[in-house]
Amino acid sequence: MRQAESGVPVSELCCEHGMSSASFYKWRSKYGGMDASMVSQMRAMADENRRLKRMYAEMSMQNDLLKEALEKKP
Repeated sequence: MRQAESGVPVSELCCEHGMSSASFYKWRSKYGGMDASMVSQMRAMADENRRLKRMYAEMSMQNDLLKEALEKKP
């Protein structure tokens, strides 16, 4: 990112790092205005979001199983 801002052509950077220019621009639009602490905070939030989604899915399955068990109970 800093190299592109300092004038190095994007095509040269992409070739050097083995990525497409589309990937570079997508990455820049997502992370361009962030400093390192903001990026790490965003990653931590994404990890927490994944963890909570897994937890929700497990609880939802348990809830469905309990409902089925209650319906079958005489």
